[in-house]
Amino acid sequence: MRPTTPPLTPAEVETLAREAHAAQTDKAGRPYAEHLRAVAEGVRRRGGDADQIAAAWLHDAVEDDALSEAWLSGAPLSRRTKDIVLALTRRPGEPPEAYAARVLATPGAALVKEADLAHNADPDRLALLDAATRARLTAKYARMRALLGLPDPRGTGGGRDGPPG
Repeated sequence: MRPTTPPLTPAEVETLAREAHAAQTDKAGRPYAEHLRAVAEGVRRRGGDADQIAAAWLHDAVEDDALSEAWLSGAPLSRRTKDIVLALTRRPGEPPEAYAARVLATPGAALVKEADLAHNADPDRLALLDAATRARLTAKYARMRALLGLPDPRGTGGGRDGPPG
């Protein structure tokens, strides 16, 4: 019988994610780990479970080449965490509709994406960007929220809580 590796603890997942993204910054030049922390905290506040919180810490790792898909496949993580991370990993040239459909089809992934979008669209965070980038990203995040059926955080309709915008 083959010995099994115990699953990574929440603290180990956080440390791994912080180390994997250590050299990376966000569009405003802030350490990328701040975004990961905010998404993980957003998942926790929304009632997410341990698998979803682990996925929040790792949600951009494969997409950003911080960790490989091969690493993820063999990592001591739950199958559900791995599935969520893969669902949230955009493929080159992938249409937003296909991405949103995969997120919606993967149990637990939409909650992580909701927390990701909430942090990405935070007005204080967007205010640090130039006007053109801010406008482009605001439209991008609003479109993804609509595709996922998420409410507009500004309360202006769209998503589940109102008519399409």
